[in-house]
Amino acid sequence: MAHVIEPTRNQILDFCAVDPVERVFLEDVARRGQGRFLALLDDVATVRGLCHVGTNVVPSGQGCAIFAAAAAQAGARMLIGEERAVTELWEAAGRRLPRAREDRPGQPVYAMSEPPPAGETGLRAATLDDLPLLVPACAASHHEELGVDPLRRDPEGFRWRTRVQIEEGRSWLWVEDGVIRFKAEASAWTPSAVQLQQVWADPPARREGYATRALRDLIRLLLQRTPVVTLFVRTENFPAIALYDAVGMDRVLTYRSILL
Repeated sequence: MAHVIEPTRNQILDFCAVDPVERVFLEDVARRGQGRFLALLDDVATVRGLCHVGTNVVPSGQGCAIFAAAAAQAGARMLIGEERAVTELWEAAGRRLPRAREDRPGQPVYAMSEPPPAGETGLRAATLDDLPLLVPACAASHHEELGVDPLRRDPEGFRWRTRVQIEEGRSWLWVEDGVIRFKAEASAWTPSAVQLQQVWADPPARREGYATRALRDLIRLLLQRTPVVTLFVRTENFPAIALYDAVGMDRVLTYRSILL
């Protein structure tokens, strides 16, 4: 009979290996030894469904409705992940969760495993000297994406997280004359995939082709270290979708995000 457990690290990694792009966040968190996980086992003790339970509730796989009680108790700000899994969990847990302030179904997930042509930009890894420039840019990107200003909600925590991204080598940018022509961070990084987030250019640097060239250079850089680069985007973010299509990334699945 199927039942729910707290899985071991190896059980999580075996589950994530089945779809390393869709499950890149889950694998990254497990490898870091962070977060709380629940797993649904089938009759032969194989993980059928997995759920990260925290500020973000991230379900994956089959039978995700069974995680409804845990999701309701988590105090989550978002349900996010593969669309079918999120839908199943939301339908089971929605009455016990706050009203959704925004629902984003059908978010395209892009991936690329072959290096695109070089962009020949000044893209480089961010350093701590870039922190004064990156904090407001990352905050603006976060606000644009999630509708929340992190410098008002938790300014010190946000500055610390931005600093940690730089220290961990998960932040890249291209700056000319104090203007960010392009920046991005890695939200998850495993031996199988890197997931990018907060792709951004300062408004004066937009519509000049800088982002297309710099993203090509970033993908080329990352593919030297991992097999796939992936990211996802809101369905109504047409400039970003045009950027990822122009670079040559493929749409491989869809996510759904429910902001609480």
